[in-house]
Amino acid sequence: MREAQMVFDQMPRRNVVSYTAMIDGYAKMGGDGGIARARALFEVMPQRNEVSWTVMISGLVENGLSEEAWELFERMPERNLVATTAMITGFCKDGKMDNARSLFEEIRCRDRVLWNIMVTGYAQNGRGEEALILFLQMLRSGTQPDEVTFVSLLTACANLASLEEGTQVYALVIKHGYDSDLSVSNALVTMYSKCGGIVDSELAFGKISHPDIVSWNSIIAAFAQHGLYVKARSYFDQMVTLSIRPDALTFLNLLAACCRAGRVDESMNLFHLMVHDYGIPARSEHYTCLVDVMSRAGQLQRAYKMIQEMPVEADSSIWGALLVACSVHSNVKLGELAASKILNLDPYNSGAYVMLSNIYAGAGMWKDVNRVRVLMKERGVKKQKGYSWIQIGNRIHCFVGGDPSHPNISDIQFALRMIALHMKVKGDTRK
Repeated sequence: MREAQMVFDQMPRRNVVSYTAMIDGYAKMGGDGGIARARALFEVMPQRNEVSWTVMISGLVENGLSEEAWELFERMPERNLVATTAMITGFCKDGKMDNARSLFEEIRCRDRVLWNIMVTGYAQNGRGEEALILFLQMLRSGTQPDEVTFVSLLTACANLASLEEGTQVYALVIKHGYDSDLSVSNALVTMYSKCGGIVDSELAFGKISHPDIVSWNSIIAAFAQHGLYVKARSYFDQMVTLSIRPDALTFLNLLAACCRAGRVDESMNLFHLMVHDYGIPARSEHYTCLVDVMSRAGQLQRAYKMIQEMPVEADSSIWGALLVACSVHSNVKLGELAASKILNLDPYNSGAYVMLSNIYAGAGMWKDVNRVRVLMKERGVKKQKGYSWIQIGNRIHCFVGGDPSHPNISDIQFALRMIALHMKVKGDTRK
């Protein structure tokens, strides 16, 4: 960009093409400096065309500045499909799915890329039911799914812990010929695991001919989630034997497995292996696992010492792991400290208030219990209601704490029946 800027400065006459090229280059360079220079050039352009607007809006979205992108988008004389798609992408990244859907509905001719952006957005923002329902509309429109679509759908089913729906999606994967796609296979491993099918998860991994780092991380995470540290470690050892270099996520999964298995010494060995042997910098999540495994084992002072000595600043997750252990082991003094740290970072964290109240109750300190409850009321903090769901037959029943009613059948069931009907009409006899 430095050389490009030199040539640009020497141009005897600059036109809309040269300005747009410079804006695009600075936007792709990224960072505060790059995007600021791109925006400055855009504002001084003597003339703008459709491409200039689109490049600037796309650059802002790619750099996580969707609000600024939206301001420009509203000023854009004539909106085109590329700029609109960029804005929808930005809204999806920010979790503003209703805004994304409003723009999506304004587009008459939608291509597969646009459908995939919306389905992925719903799946990644915890709105799996809507992802499946939108997929049904995608099929009705005549748009054929691809591997990106199926990865998003399997992710949605994994987050919903809906094995039956995931199985039906995989049937469509086979039907459309994407069962050998690596990204789809990786998503399938995760889906089975999160739905409780650890055996199917391992079988799905075994069918991958050339697993990549994502594949290995997925199967290690699967066993970690089920508390099977020995199996998780065995796959790690296989991975190292095959000269596949582990990354930060690999060790995070292994440390999580140690937490569930209560292996304090093993977690410290893995942490040392990650930092000193592989040169992978430890992140806050890694320290959270170490604090968690020590705290669960009752080594509260050791966990607190690690928090004091670690090079990164402790966040609410790290203090939260210590607070939970203080509740289990009835450590009032350390629990008060952990709770105060969490509330300094997040004054409206209802979990910290509830946990601290439980610690006081366990110690018979009822005046302090009442003080915490009054404080919650004064600050307008409300305890989040617990909820759970269970699938019986064709129906998913959701139960909320304190609520005697629950929906009999949700829109997701209607979508699944329609997908099954679609398969039947197309002559697919496989489950």
